[in-house]
Amino acid sequence: MPCRSRWPVLVALLLAAPASAAAGSFEQCVTGLRTELEAKGRDPELVDETLGEVERLERVVDRDREQPELVQTFWAYLDARVTDGRIARGRAMMEEHGRLLWQLYDTYGVSPRYLLALWGMETHYGRYFGETPVIDAMATLACDGRREAFFRQELNATLALLESGRLEHDELRGSWAGAIGHTQFMPSTLREHAVDYDGSGSIDLRTSVPDALASAANYLDAMGWDPAFRWGREVRLTEAFQFKHLGLDEPQSLASWQRQGIRRADGSDLPAADLEAALLLPMGRHGPAFLVYDNFRRLLRWNHSISYALAVGVLADRIDGQPPLRAEPPEEPPPRRTALKAGQEALAALGYDPGPVDGLLGPATRAAVRAYQQNRNLPADGYPDRALLERLREEAG
Repeated sequence: MPCRSRWPVLVALLLAAPASAAAGSFEQCVTGLRTELEAKGRDPELVDETLGEVERLERVVDRDREQPELVQTFWAYLDARVTDGRIARGRAMMEEHGRLLWQLYDTYGVSPRYLLALWGMETHYGRYFGETPVIDAMATLACDGRREAFFRQELNATLALLESGRLEHDELRGSWAGAIGHTQFMPSTLREHAVDYDGSGSIDLRTSVPDALASAANYLDAMGWDPAFRWGREVRLTEAFQFKHLGLDEPQSLASWQRQGIRRADGSDLPAADLEAALLLPMGRHGPAFLVYDNFRRLLRWNHSISYALAVGVLADRIDGQPPLRAEPPEEPPPRRTALKAGQEALAALGYDPGPVDGLLGPATRAAVRAYQQNRNLPADGYPDRALLERLREEAG
């Protein structure tokens, strides 16, 4: 049996081993990144200069694993972002930059309220860009294993921008994921869609509001933004609603939704337009309901999160003077992560694939819940409330 004096040394070795292993693995990965970037035509000297002192940022890995869009309920996410302060500042920015915003509307067909909402969501209208070293962040995530291909692509785009002179090394500070400027463009988006709108001879998304907002409008326009339509709207379901069609993959015509009993949030008829929309219930049948149009899918391409895109739409409406959502948060608290994890385990045991058993309510878990509900003749809203989770545990046990 070792003497007591040796325990601190052993503990230190045990604690140091994982960090040392991670550091070694990261160094090997960076060596591979260098080779890969040079094979793609990047200048070897620039690769060496850019990656020469790159560091792994553990906090970036933590942020990637715990993104608010993944871990917060829709109501918590919305309440933290569509705030009175953000709405008021958005309206103030409309007053300050109205001429520019309407010029951009004439050029790109994107209404000012959407540009303001995206600007507000991303950096609170330029108040906070983030100070994370972009190269360190992207290298960390390119070597982390979850989204390696995406961040390797972004590293390549960054070096291409540096080579062309469209970015300088002193501009490489931004969000934890490597996004830059007022509207938090990733380097590949900057490379493809950023524009010099103020005529300065260079694109500056950090200090030029015209360049940043024009680039955002150009990006949305390139994705197919349709100025004739909204993002979507809050709606109301009847008690007898059958949940036959739900989610982005099952759009229906507005006339079909009208026949199924869906109305606008104020109870009036849906628009008499030849238009398809998808029904989203982020908190299930007892929470808010939305019909979303094709423009909503453009917002999803900006950030592939239902909560994010809904928050942008709601914030845009509020900046435009529309009232708050009519729906109120459900009285029942959302499921705890441990309870949801147990529910995922039960779904898997019953033959439904909930995706990773991680206690997060992602698309795979919603689909598994919905399939289970349909097979049990339950209201198939895809949301695991307390009663459903209890039923799952009892049935699987």
